[in-house]
Amino acid sequence: MSNFPYSDHDKEVDVHAPASTYYTTGKNSRDRPRAHSRVQLEATPKPHFDTTRTRRASHDDKNKPRRFLVDVEETQRKILEQEDTDGDFQITINDLGPKTLALGTEDSGGYRKYDIRGTYMLSNLLQELALAHDYGRKHIVLDEARLNENPVDRLSRMIHHNFWDGLTRRIDADTIEVVCADPKDRSEKPVLRMYIPYDEDQQYEYYQNVADERKHLDLRVIRLPREITDEYVKSINDAPGLLALAMKEYTDHEGKKKLKGEPFVVPGGRFNEMYGWDSYFAALGLLVDKRLDLVKSMVENFAYQIKHYGKILNANRSYYLARSQPPFLTDMALKVYEELPASEERENKEWLRRVLKSAIKEYHTVWMAEPRLDKKTMLSRYHPGGIGIPPETEASHFIHIIEPFAQKHNVSVEEFDDLYNDGKVKEPELDEYFMHDRAVRESGHDTTYRFEKVCANLATIDLNSLLYKYEMDIADAIRDYLDDELEDFDGNKQTAEVWLERAKQRRVRIDKYLWNDKENLYFDYDTVKEKQATYESVTAYWALWAGCASAEQAAKLARHSLAKFEVIGGLISGTEASRGQISIERPNRQWDFPFGWAPHQMMAWVGFERYGMQDIARRLAYRWLFTITKSFVDFNGVVPEKFDVVGLTHKVEVEYGNVGTDFKFVPREGFGWMNASYQVGLSYLNVQMRRALGTCTNPDLLFEKQLLLQGKRQSKEEMDRAMHYRRKSEIAVHKLTEDGDLDGAVTRIVPENHPSHVDDKGFLMP
Repeated sequence: MSNFPYSDHDKEVDVHAPASTYYTTGKNSRDRPRAHSRVQLEATPKPHFDTTRTRRASHDDKNKPRRFLVDVEETQRKILEQEDTDGDFQITINDLGPKTLALGTEDSGGYRKYDIRGTYMLSNLLQELALAHDYGRKHIVLDEARLNENPVDRLSRMIHHNFWDGLTRRIDADTIEVVCADPKDRSEKPVLRMYIPYDEDQQYEYYQNVADERKHLDLRVIRLPREITDEYVKSINDAPGLLALAMKEYTDHEGKKKLKGEPFVVPGGRFNEMYGWDSYFAALGLLVDKRLDLVKSMVENFAYQIKHYGKILNANRSYYLARSQPPFLTDMALKVYEELPASEERENKEWLRRVLKSAIKEYHTVWMAEPRLDKKTMLSRYHPGGIGIPPETEASHFIHIIEPFAQKHNVSVEEFDDLYNDGKVKEPELDEYFMHDRAVRESGHDTTYRFEKVCANLATIDLNSLLYKYEMDIADAIRDYLDDELEDFDGNKQTAEVWLERAKQRRVRIDKYLWNDKENLYFDYDTVKEKQATYESVTAYWALWAGCASAEQAAKLARHSLAKFEVIGGLISGTEASRGQISIERPNRQWDFPFGWAPHQMMAWVGFERYGMQDIARRLAYRWLFTITKSFVDFNGVVPEKFDVVGLTHKVEVEYGNVGTDFKFVPREGFGWMNASYQVGLSYLNVQMRRALGTCTNPDLLFEKQLLLQGKRQSKEEMDRAMHYRRKSEIAVHKLTEDGDLDGAVTRIVPENHPSHVDDKGFLMP
C-alpha cells in the first residue's frame, strides 16, 4: 500500500466518460467500503489506504461539484421499490412515486443527504446503477453531473459509446450461437442453420468445422444450389436459417491464417440480422461517429450478397432470398470512399470499382428487369418473387385474409395454410394478395394503406428517385473518381455519358408519370390502371434527396405541400386523408398517419438542404430530435423504432408494436436508424437550437416567427390543416399530464451549472 494519502485510484476521470472507463478507473477502480454514519466516522480512525476523501465537517464545499457515495444494490432496490410503481423496471413519467430520493455526499462520508429529484435524474440514477453493476461495482462514487447531464449530450454519448456496439454483429465461430438464433422462428424446437453459397467452398468447410467442433450447437451447414428459384425458397421455409455473409482472412497470434466475419449493424430488438435499407441509415450515423471501418465492412457484405444471392437482401435469412429492399448502395459506397485515407488512393479506387460493379449488376438484373421493371413506362416497381405465405410473419398475421378461403374449402386455417403452400389448392385471388404483400415488404414500408393490395403494380416515387441517384452516382464516380475507367462484371466499359443519359430519361419519366403540378406533389403511378395513385406520401421528398426535382418543383414541395406532412414532432409518413378512417375492421398501419420514421426525416433534411432551404432542414431536424429527446428524458432513456409524431409518443397501438422499448434499467442499443438520425440531426442544429433541445423547448415556440412567415405563404386551407394537426398534438399531450398543461409534458432539464430550483415534479422553476 502507498503511504500517500491518495492512491492512483483517486486520479480524476472525466465525469461523462463511458461506463467502461468511469466504473473501472479512478475512484471506481475497486470496490468501495460502505458509507459510515457520522458517529462511526468520528469514533473510528480512517486507514491511510482508504481512498474516500471523507470530510468530518457537517457541510459540503458548495464550490465543488457534488459527488455521492452509493451502495449499488441497496440504492437500486430502494429506487425500484419507491419509484417504479408500474413495475416495468424503468422510471418514467407514468410512475406515481414521490420522484425524490436522498443520496449521501462523498465529502460528508455519506452523512449529509441531497435529494435527487424528477423523472430524468432518477431514471439516470437507475441507469448508472445498472451500468456500475455490469462492471462488478458494489459501491461507487457517483458524480451528480452524470445525473443532470444535458440530455442531448447524454443520448449522443450513449449512442456513440454503447448503442452501436450493442447492435454490432458478425458471423463466425465466436458469434454464431448468438447471431444465428432467429427471434422470428416460432417452431417448437428451433435449429441453428447456416446456408452457404454453392461456390463458397472455404466458407462451407469453415462452418462445417464449427459444427463438428461444437456438437452442442447442433449446427446444420447447408450448401445452396447454383440457381436459387422461388420454388427452392419455398421448399426451405420449414427449415429457416442464416445466410452467410462476407468473411476476411487474418493472422492469429500463432501466425495461423484464419477467417472472421465482416461486421455489420442490426436494427435492434427482434431484428437480429443484417437488413437492407436499415443498414444504409445506420451507416449515416456510424460515419458521424467515425466508425468508417464498420461501414466499409457493411458495404462489403452488400457486395457479397449481390454476388452470391443476386440482390441486396431484405435481410440475410433464408426466407428473404427472393426479396430485396430500397437500394442505397452507391451513395453508401461513395460516402465511405470519400472518407478513406488519401494516402491509399490506388487501393481506394480499386475498392470503389469493385463495389460499383456489384451495384451495376444489381441495377440491371434486379431493378431494370421484369417483373420489377414496367416495360411501358420504363419505371421500376417493388415486385419480388415468391410462392405461398411469407413465413416470417406472426402466426396470426394473415388469419383475417385466409379465414374465408379456409371456410370455402371446409378446413381449418392451419390446414388451409398447408394446402395452399403445397399448391394443393389454387386461389388466384390469394396469389395476387401475397404478391402485393411481398412487394410491400420489399419496399420497407410494411405496412401501409398506400400499398394495400396494389404495391406490386406501383411505380413509386421513392424507388425511382433512388434509381435516379444510382444512375447519377455511377456517372459521377466514373468521371470524378475513377479516371473514366470502370467495367461491369462482363468486361463491358462503363461511361459517364451513358449513365447520365439513363438518369436524364428517368427524370423525364418521373415528371411525366409521377409529378402532379396541380397538387404540387409527386405520386406513385399504377402501371396496371395506368393512372396516378392518390395517396399523399412523404416519400415525395426523396426526389429532393436524389436531386431529380427542378428548382421550381422543389419550391412547390416546400411552399404548398410541406404543411401536409409537417407536425409538431417531425414529418408524418402520409396524410390523414390518404390513410382514411380507422376502425376495428380497418386498424392503424405503422407506415401511415400519425407515425413518423427516421428514414423519412433524414431523406427530407438532406433534400431541403440540397436545394438551399437550410432553414426548413434545420426546423424539421429539430422537431424530430425534440421528439426523440423528450421520450429519452421522460421514459428512462428509451430510443424506439418509430414515433407517433402527432401525439408525441412512442407508445403506439399498431400491428407490430414498437421495437426498442423492452429493456430493464438501462437501454443497451436503442434502434439503429433512430440512433443514426439523432447523430446526423445534431449536425443540422445551430448553437441556439441545440441549447433549446437540451431543455426540451417546444418546437412551435422555437420556430414561432418562422411559422408565422410560412403561414403568410399558405392558403387558408393549408393553414387550417396545419392547425388541425397542432390541436391533435396538444390533445394527445394533455393526456400525459395531470393538469392538462402542455408545458407540463415537457421536462425541463437543470443545466449542470444552474442552481437546482425545481418544483415537486422535477421541472425547472422560473
